[in-house]
Amino acid sequence: MSVARVSALTYYPVKGLAGVSVDRAEIGPTGLRHDRNFMLVEPDGSFLSQRSLPAMAALHAEVHDDVLRLSAVDAPDLEIPIRYDGKRRDVSLFGKWFGQGVVQDAAADEWFTERLGKPAALVRVTPEHERPGWGVHGGQTGFGDAHALLITSLSSLDGLNERIVEHGGDAIPMNRFRPNIVVTGWPEPHTEDKVLRMSAGAVEIGYAARSIRCAVPTVDQATGEKRGPEPTRTLATYRRQPDYGGGVSFGMKAAVLAGGTLHVGDEILVHDWIPDGPDPAPSTR
Repeated sequence: MSVARVSALTYYPVKGLAGVSVDRAEIGPTGLRHDRNFMLVEPDGSFLSQRSLPAMAALHAEVHDDVLRLSAVDAPDLEIPIRYDGKRRDVSLFGKWFGQGVVQDAAADEWFTERLGKPAALVRVTPEHERPGWGVHGGQTGFGDAHALLITSLSSLDGLNERIVEHGGDAIPMNRFRPNIVVTGWPEPHTEDKVLRMSAGAVEIGYAARSIRCAVPTVDQATGEKRGPEPTRTLATYRRQPDYGGGVSFGMKAAVLAGGTLHVGDEILVHDWIPDGPDPAPSTR
């Protein structure tokens, strides 16, 4: 019998920008350390996303001690000191969550504005930031869409790519789905849909809901260009979710039940499975 293990760990310092792959990560209540602690906002405080600005995918940010390093092809690198508190501004996500962010360096705002071709300001979560998720296990999240973790499996990607190739398309990489944790060793595709509670080392993770996909997976994460219609077209043939308004799903959203250190290669143990039947996530989101 195959053993399930962590095959990849990725955090996304700035919501919507490229991810940073690591071999080891500290997991706290809001997910991987540094994950989506920063966000780009418009002048009115609403967040910027790859949904409307796919070029965000080709911009990189990494946290080094108390410095945020920004980089992009054909652009000067920029390092700014991280401001953990200070001047604040109102921010919002999807017009449903309204809070505040700590204003960062004006040089970063200029850097992003020039790269994206529209006004963009960088903010960070406040020290007292508290934002509950929703689902079977709600948990907490930073500036993520609504949950601490996104978990996918290699078997799910393999199954999807087989279908895409059968219909004359090109296989896609896992980074199109921007997961935090990728699992290897589950032989059946979409096993993550059925996991209610699992652990790896001291870290315990609880299922929140299926991950309903927007247009972002059609964006090439290396170039920041739209490559549609895959994988959405193929997912629509077998991953429609009536319990979620008919959207297509890939991966599962999860909450952190107990934090700790996670390594690539750690064994994953499933403690509870979701019973057969309707998805247990609440219908109100």
